[in-house]
Amino acid sequence: MNVSELLTDALGRVREGMPDVLAGLSDDDLAWRPDPEANSIAWLVWHLSRIEDDHVSDVAGTEQAWVAEGWAERFGLPFDLREHGYAMSAADVGKVQVSADLLAGYYEAVAARSAAYVATLQPDDLDRVVDEAWDPPVTLGVRLVSVVNAVNAHLGHAQYVRGPIERR
Repeated sequence: MNVSELLTDALGRVREGMPDVLAGLSDDDLAWRPDPEANSIAWLVWHLSRIEDDHVSDVAGTEQAWVAEGWAERFGLPFDLREHGYAMSAADVGKVQVSADLLAGYYEAVAARSAAYVATLQPDDLDRVVDEAWDPPVTLGVRLVSVVNAVNAHLGHAQYVRGPIERR
């Protein structure tokens, strides 16, 4: 297995799991939160999609699908175009109220772009420094592992929140 196959597989796990997380849920189900400070499935899926879109587009040197493909307008959220949910307030989390079809469409657009990008990578590419704001500077490999970790964690959170929804 080469590096692009490994990353395609790792990111593909979220792509494979997304339909089951969203299947059959109403807009109200997607917006439901176990308590007022918790994240909803809608927010979790939006956030993991935004993180992947933001981070992979940045290292690939491309515009985010969020803007380039008009997803920001379709979602109609009251946030800055650069917002991706990091350190967002509980009140703002509650503003992410959208349909499963919209969430699935955006995630699929992001996943397709990510898969196309990682398919081009060679082992030496992973050592390229992509962010010098950290000590030590962040390499492409470290950034992509961070993305894989974040999106898989948030998919797991969404899967967990789905349980109480199904038992209500």
